[in-house]
Amino acid sequence: MSDKALKIIFAGTPDFSVAPLKKLIESEHEVVAVYTQPDRPAGRGRKLTPGPVKACALESGIDVYQPERLKDKTDQQPLIDLNADLMVVVAYGIILPEVILNAPKLGCINIHASLLPRWRGAAPIQRAILAGDTETGITIMQMDVGLDTGDMLLKTRCNIEPEDTGSSLHDRLSIMGADALMQALPGIINKTIEPEKQNDSLANYAHKLQKSEALIDWNKSAKEIRLQVSAFNAWPVAQTPIDVKGKNQMLRIWRAKVSEEVNSSIAGQPGEVLSCTKHGIDVLTGDGVLRLLEIQMPGKKPMDVASFVNANDISGVILG
Repeated sequence: MSDKALKIIFAGTPDFSVAPLKKLIESEHEVVAVYTQPDRPAGRGRKLTPGPVKACALESGIDVYQPERLKDKTDQQPLIDLNADLMVVVAYGIILPEVILNAPKLGCINIHASLLPRWRGAAPIQRAILAGDTETGITIMQMDVGLDTGDMLLKTRCNIEPEDTGSSLHDRLSIMGADALMQALPGIINKTIEPEKQNDSLANYAHKLQKSEALIDWNKSAKEIRLQVSAFNAWPVAQTPIDVKGKNQMLRIWRAKVSEEVNSSIAGQPGEVLSCTKHGIDVLTGDGVLRLLEIQMPGKKPMDVASFVNANDISGVILG
């Protein structure tokens, strides 16, 4: 290692955290330990399964620690004893007490998937889409005891395109986060980055996603519902009840767009299917027409509408 190389503890759990961890492993810096949440039950057998970050760390021969929390001294001491220069935190999912924040020589930094202070909290990617934001990005932040309230060290920006989904934006920001981290580290080491205070009055809380939010209210506008569909792809996926041969089932909607081709003043009620063609399923909303492009029936895989209409015609059906 060079004299500019750091001993780094990495803390993260889901897929989003893997790209930054890989960047650190490939760099001149030494990842001395990885902290990640305990293995959770997964799959039909509910077998305990390691998360993506743990799998990546083990492949690289890095020691992995998985405390349920970091409030007890017995869990804190091993981390303190690592005598690290810096701790990098990316979607770890466990609150760090002040003793941990102060343990590394340079403290703890966080890779946050929002242009702080716009969205603080657990689901900034999806909340940005749901709110109709046209821009988002990554903030490298010096962590403090608050929730995403620390001083900002570096920001990188990107547009939220109309075709973006929660899933596509998640993947793009994960790569951006890895690059932003490597861009910020020299300034952190040399103390050339000027920390910027957050303006708390501009902050919004990005609540954790709930399955109940996935249910579509067709009285809302086509634009609002389209944002809901985009934000909740790939979880929890926007959905609406549909009557199939007298049985109420749930139709999941993976992709949709606001239709500019259909006259939204046409008579009908919100949720009514106006037409069902290979180009899309047009549904009347409280304001405008939403064209469904990719859907999923219960027990089936997601499919484009052109495939669905080959064997189905739901024109006139009321959704919801």
